[in-house]
Amino acid sequence: MVHITKEAALEYHETGRPGKIEVVPTKAYRTQTDLSLAYSPGVAYPCLEIQDNPDAAYRYTDKGNLVAVISNGTAVLGLGDIGAMSGKPVMEGKGLLFKIYGGIDVFDIEVAEKDPEKFCEAVEKIAPTFGGINLEDIKAPQCFYIEERLKRTLDIPVMHDDQHGTAIISSAGLINALEVNGKKIEDVKIVVNGAGAAAISCTKLYVALGARKENIIMLDSKGVITSDRENLTPEKKLFATDRRDVHTLEEAMRGADVFLGLSKGNVVSQDMIRSMAEQPIVFALANPAPEITYEDAMASRPDVLMSTGRSDYPNQINNVIGFPYIFRGALDVHAKAINEEMKLAAVRAIADLAKQPVPDVVNDVYKVNNLTFGPAYFIPKPVDPRLITEVSAAVAKAAIDSGVARAVITDWDEYKRNLRLRMGHETSVTQSLYDTARKHPKRVVFAEGLHPTMIKAAVQAKQEGICQPILLGNDEMIEKKARELDLDLTGIEIVNLRHDREMSRRERYAAILAEKCRRDGYTYEEANDKMFERNYFGMMMVETGEADAFITGVYTKFSNTIKVAKEVIGIRPPYNHFGTVHILNSKRGTYYIADTLINRNPDKETLKDIARLTADSIRFFNDEPKIAMISYSNFGVDKEGSPRLMRDVVAEMQEECPDLKIDGEMSVEMALDHERRDEKYPFLRLHGEQVNSMIFTNLSAANSAYKLIKGFSPDTEVIGPIQMGLNKPIHFTDFDSSVRDVVNIVAVAVIDAYVSQLKK
Repeated sequence: MVHITKEAALEYHETGRPGKIEVVPTKAYRTQTDLSLAYSPGVAYPCLEIQDNPDAAYRYTDKGNLVAVISNGTAVLGLGDIGAMSGKPVMEGKGLLFKIYGGIDVFDIEVAEKDPEKFCEAVEKIAPTFGGINLEDIKAPQCFYIEERLKRTLDIPVMHDDQHGTAIISSAGLINALEVNGKKIEDVKIVVNGAGAAAISCTKLYVALGARKENIIMLDSKGVITSDRENLTPEKKLFATDRRDVHTLEEAMRGADVFLGLSKGNVVSQDMIRSMAEQPIVFALANPAPEITYEDAMASRPDVLMSTGRSDYPNQINNVIGFPYIFRGALDVHAKAINEEMKLAAVRAIADLAKQPVPDVVNDVYKVNNLTFGPAYFIPKPVDPRLITEVSAAVAKAAIDSGVARAVITDWDEYKRNLRLRMGHETSVTQSLYDTARKHPKRVVFAEGLHPTMIKAAVQAKQEGICQPILLGNDEMIEKKARELDLDLTGIEIVNLRHDREMSRRERYAAILAEKCRRDGYTYEEANDKMFERNYFGMMMVETGEADAFITGVYTKFSNTIKVAKEVIGIRPPYNHFGTVHILNSKRGTYYIADTLINRNPDKETLKDIARLTADSIRFFNDEPKIAMISYSNFGVDKEGSPRLMRDVVAEMQEECPDLKIDGEMSVEMALDHERRDEKYPFLRLHGEQVNSMIFTNLSAANSAYKLIKGFSPDTEVIGPIQMGLNKPIHFTDFDSSVRDVVNIVAVAVIDAYVSQLKK
């Protein structure tokens, strides 16, 4: 576990802008018109609409995406009753988690009031602002009354996450742990150590899932809660046992199947674990120190199924797996409440997700390759990107089915797609790429077949249904690497180009290449030697039609790859050059940047080809090209060097392509600010248009531009490099490409191959 010092934590919260959250405008605000629409007089119109129909607030305000995280600071995590103001950093932190995992806006509200009645009155008065209320860090038993009252008096979702978040995640874990050890929930004996808000809520949910009250023993600081004890709270009475033969935790643990700890650290011994039933389930959730450490529990007996609240051990029970997505689903249907049906739907969705193949991003974060359902993995990891779709959709559907939703979702696939887009897990461009590629899957050769990124990308592309992968390389080594990565290569072809059985193919390819390049000094012997190189061999597979597309670049130097592509594939007429474009999907829109890889210092004719090829590529992606030729000056301010070069290119392009929206030379700033550009230069062919493509004077500028944007804007998705201008679908990756990057390029290559076939 990462060691956090006081100094580091204070510096984190203080450095730069104090705190962890801010409010960001979502509408234009730069002009007087914008401000008049945002405030007076324009704002009066939505106010009147809401007066006529209160539900219109979901349409005209952020109510439907706004949650209040409210606390009085009486039970701050691990710190106790430290007061409302002292708990503010925790509430801001909760707001951050809501935003990064669920895309939900949060106002943290600290109420300096311990009286439950007055606290509820304060919350009820501010409730119209919000689409939901997350109660946080309120001590028991007051938290039970507060939640129940607010659920009665308010018509928006209210949830005390300390209770229900832990209950939902631990219930999902319990379902799956019982599946692992083959026991039934109605038969198991459960010991609950702790009787606070979380413990009570967990136990209630276990009962709702089928656990029997007579099989449950709950303990508080005084020992086993028995029905003959006096002054029990109503919540404790629910789980008071009639048994008189158990008084201590040690006695309760004997023969138990499940232990749930929500109490304090180091109260469970190894002997207690040994006294439990076969394959015991131990959820030691006290923080920061669990009731028994993971090491001690596992050392006591190897068959224990263990969970803690810590991220450095398997099966972490972490509320962040639940609350962002529960509220996301509730908000998206404008729910009036979070009811039992919605909580149970979340439990089942989380449990089911742990049984599905784990996405590569999760393995990468935890630096493992073999997360599969079983004793070490029966709860999804908090970083799993599928939680937003699976849990939110399950909760939203349960809200609709149980009658607490104001809005109805009918197209669940579209809803999930929109969630992925909202969270940046994919964009409309990548979604369109994948959808199109799935309809026309092609044979794609992966040059570096032994590279882990390429193997993973091939497997993922196969699972996505976008291609039929072919890996180039030593088959035995590739299969060994796949086993190490726990990857299934079923349905993926491996071609060992150095194997004797490929001799006839190498010879055939060599003859074709020698004939094609005979005027360039090639001999058959030289061409035959080239066939032992994966780029030559793989590109010849595409050239001869034995494959449809080729992916390379993780190992190979681009200069060598470019040379091979020109020799084997050739440049597509009527062009004399080829290049690459990167697509940047940002909050501002989609931009195409060229040439980012091929031409170091292009001359006028090369730039004209790049401009035409970029226009073709933009049309390929069903967009209209609006091209700015970029330099450091605007429209003749500097009449020498690169500005003059771009000026000449624009003049000839506008004459040769009268319908193409292209202009320049101009700075990046002028390209992006169309209002200022139109005001200052009303004569431009781009008048009134938002530029969607920028072509730079040289490779250094273009490459630096896209990498600068990528570095400064981590939310911007980058697709590329995308090859433009070769005769066949030969596409490049980069040495630091992720698996997702490669699969995106594969989708482009598949569509490229399909379009090429249509043109024949």
